[in-house]
Amino acid sequence: MPTDNSPSPLDNPVWAALTGTHRRFAQFAGADPSDPAGAPGTGGLAARYLPDANPFSALADPDDPRSWTALAELSGPGEVVWLTGLPTPPPDWETVASIPGVQLDGRAVAAESAPEAVRLGPADVPEMLELVRLTEPGPFLPRTVELGTYLGIRHEGRLVAMAGERLRPPGWAEISAVCTHPEHRGRGLAGRLVRAVAAVVRERGDSPFLHAAAANTGAVRLYRSMGFVLRREPVFIGVRTPGGPGPVDPATKA
Repeated sequence: MPTDNSPSPLDNPVWAALTGTHRRFAQFAGADPSDPAGAPGTGGLAARYLPDANPFSALADPDDPRSWTALAELSGPGEVVWLTGLPTPPPDWETVASIPGVQLDGRAVAAESAPEAVRLGPADVPEMLELVRLTEPGPFLPRTVELGTYLGIRHEGRLVAMAGERLRPPGWAEISAVCTHPEHRGRGLAGRLVRAVAAVVRERGDSPFLHAAAANTGAVRLYRSMGFVLRREPVFIGVRTPGGPGPVDPATKA
């Protein structure tokens, strides 16, 4: 597996997805650094997914203070923004959560279709949200299903396992929302779905990758046993934009 240090869309995957395949789900702020006229909304310095599709935002350049200013303008004062990578927020941004993670390259994974898997769509969202609520695989919102292909396995008509695509940087697709109902674990459903989604990704000419919380050692062990290789160790951080309401003075409370 190549381990060179050349730039990759996976270095800033949310930004790469929002300025590429997922542009229709994007909101931008700041002047487009590639547009000499600075036309707004064509690329910008900061971006976020539509709030009902994906909670993540991104910066064109995390080392550029203008990107942070644009993100604050896009998000509004006192709002919590989720980022991934290794960004260092400005001093007036409050870090409210920091989750160590892993980014795994799936180019060596043996992709294989799963005949029992069915394609999931908007009509399945209530069941998908319920399975996510029960299993907590990570963020999944009402329009997340529109970001890519989602596959599920049903038992007696009930959705018991699923996996799909979330981020779509150029040439790549992130396998996400991998979850199995507790009553159906231990049957290899998650592994079959991951391989099946990887097969969809490969058929399109892209390569699979995924993110996981470093503390989710069981899932990371499963993925690595399938051939996923550690690429980098990003952090998922929730930061609060500056300018929100200050502490409430107890003397003013009713």
